[in-house]
Amino acid sequence: MKNSYKKSLADWLIFAILCILVIAFLTPIVFVALNSFKGRLYISDAPFALPNGETFAGLTNYRNGIEKTDFFRAFGYSLFITVFSVLAILFFTSMTAYFLTRVKNRFTSGLYYMFVFSMIVPFQMVMFTMSKLANSFRLNNPVGMVVLYLGFGAGLSVFMFCGFIKSIPLEIEEAAMIDGCNPLQTFFGVVLPILKPTAITVAILNAMWIWNDYLLPYLVIGLGTKYKTIPVAVQYLVGSYGAKDMGAMMALLVLSVIPIIVFYLASQKYIIEGVVAGAVKG
Repeated sequence: MKNSYKKSLADWLIFAILCILVIAFLTPIVFVALNSFKGRLYISDAPFALPNGETFAGLTNYRNGIEKTDFFRAFGYSLFITVFSVLAILFFTSMTAYFLTRVKNRFTSGLYYMFVFSMIVPFQMVMFTMSKLANSFRLNNPVGMVVLYLGFGAGLSVFMFCGFIKSIPLEIEEAAMIDGCNPLQTFFGVVLPILKPTAITVAILNAMWIWNDYLLPYLVIGLGTKYKTIPVAVQYLVGSYGAKDMGAMMALLVLSVIPIIVFYLASQKYIIEGVVAGAVKG
């Protein structure tokens, strides 16, 4: 009875802590949404107050933000870069992980540890060299951004795919080869369908990172080109001497966060399954 009481108390304590964390994480999002409907002059004066008859601005902030930043063009570039970067990461890193796992020699071992090492190198250490090389190779465009994101996203993705592939019995692949499959047919016809849970998790994690990333597009593409992504377009609302259209910024933040929230809610059930499969098995 005493142990049951302690377990119940511990469960309630964990539940209370989780509720506090949920409130802490959701509060900023709620305030951003509320302030997006206020006049920009009232946001700084009363940021935590609810909109009322005097402060309510309707959809004015949304209209101003869309017009000033050409939001739908930025949305299109963000969507293009995110979708094709995720597809490239899934395609190339899954094949790389399969090769590194099944071919055992010093070269593959060293290459695997290089991918793992890239996960712990801070982006700030390479950003200036990377931006210089990107400009030299004319990667300052949406297609070039896909190449860059493939490079930066490869470390974690290869690590997760390798962890899962180690758990796949070799007998399945040997049976496919006995039936006449070559290595490519074995990978795409047998291994890749088994990788679905990890592939979905890799896609979710990379999509959330690429969609919300500001620093890499800013360094490579910059503010003065037509290829602005949504985070860069939002920064465009900051004028000279620090002047900001806070209302339009709040509105664009709401518009930019909606697609990734919908994507996450539709796919979040696969995250834990894929992380556990890729990091624990094998």
